[in-house]
Amino acid sequence: MQISTGTVVGGKVVVEGVPLVEGSVVTVLSREAEKPFALSMEDEDELLAAMAEVERGEFVSPEKLLESLRKYG
Repeated sequence: MQISTGTVVGGKVVVEGVPLVEGSVVTVLSREAEKPFALSMEDEDELLAAMAEVERGEFVSPEKLLESLRKYG
């Protein structure tokens, strides 16, 4: 798993930094959406805290997550 930043150019997301492998499945979180959604202050604080954790590298790798899920599976 990697975190990347991109910009929409010609209707496509252009990712900065390390190129993604062709066929990669990605999730896009847009900071500027045409249809905004509302979060409570608590939800927004939780989301921002989680994003900061990821930026600091504080997350579980996909392999470790799958391993832990198998234990309880």
